[in-house]
Amino acid sequence: MLRPMAADSASLSPESLSAVADSELDTLFSSFAGRPAVLLAVSGGPDSTALLHLAVRWRARYPGGPRLFAATVDHGLRPAAAEEAADVARLAAQLKVPHRTLRWQGEKPDRGLQEAAREARYKLLAAEARRVGAPVLALAHTRDDQAETVLFRMARGSGLAGLAGMSAETARSGLTLLRPFLDLPKARLVATLDAAGIAYASDPSNVDARFARPRLRVLAPALEREGLDARGLARLARRLARADSALEAVTDRVEAELVTVEKSHAAIAAAPFAALPEEIALRLLGRCVAAQGREGPVELAKLEVLLAALLAALALPAAPFRRTLAGASVTVRRGRVLVSTAPPRRPIGTIATNSSAQKAPVLGKTGPRT
Repeated sequence: MLRPMAADSASLSPESLSAVADSELDTLFSSFAGRPAVLLAVSGGPDSTALLHLAVRWRARYPGGPRLFAATVDHGLRPAAAEEAADVARLAAQLKVPHRTLRWQGEKPDRGLQEAAREARYKLLAAEARRVGAPVLALAHTRDDQAETVLFRMARGSGLAGLAGMSAETARSGLTLLRPFLDLPKARLVATLDAAGIAYASDPSNVDARFARPRLRVLAPALEREGLDARGLARLARRLARADSALEAVTDRVEAELVTVEKSHAAIAAAPFAALPEEIALRLLGRCVAAQGREGPVELAKLEVLLAALLAALALPAAPFRRTLAGASVTVRRGRVLVSTAPPRRPIGTIATNSSAQKAPVLGKTGPRT
């Protein structure tokens, strides 16, 4: 059964506790306008339940607006999840929104469970969006979620792109992902549901100290007392996103000027590369490694080590240089930095007994994109 979850209002202003008014809906859902159909991801928690409720309120004002669909992912990790999904289905039926429950089948990993569940959730929702003909998936991430994301990635050592947090609109799995509540505090969504008399679920994993995000939530009150509240962290994310976008635009121009893509490699003019600002050189090198490599995302810390070694080699006349990273080989030859696909690595312990022995399978590893 869905149960109301009380919001902690001790440090919230009256404005942040107010229900969302009809006059705000056009601004909140402006990204929905002109879309043929939108799939709403509704877990049954307060944020996504408010997404369903408010999207229906907005859609009622525009008879020619997009068709709305809803989907709930049951990860099969909690006994109550099936009942919560059924409650969402009942609410969607009351609101006349077609709903479907999607189940994560198969074995669940012992480690990295939340990350694996998140990936599974996106895949299931993407498949459902395609099934109903919706090119858009709407998610209910709030300002509080954005703040947690910034803190989480800061702890993981992310660069500018990671610290920019989530975007209000982005692309994934062939879909457009929209987050209409990214500038809205969670407490306002709770207040909206309370005012409408709509109940919602509370996921115990949100307060489970085994996971990183709940541990960060415990720190939130202390951080707020020091002025590092959700509003400030969300503002930081917007500013970093702005800076990251500018740096990407500069890197685009530099790539067009300095990089030549040939059949077996990408070549960068060495002298002008060495003269670039370090952040631009890092991004340019990362792009080439990602394009030529075959082992997944490039880890920022390892890319920084590679760049430092490469710049040191370029500062010396005719210094030999050869390094590999993420399945790409980086060498210096005749005034150019060459980035190509590295040969497959043999598994440890593999012994070739004769010339006709089979080649060892490629070993791949992926690291978090930061």
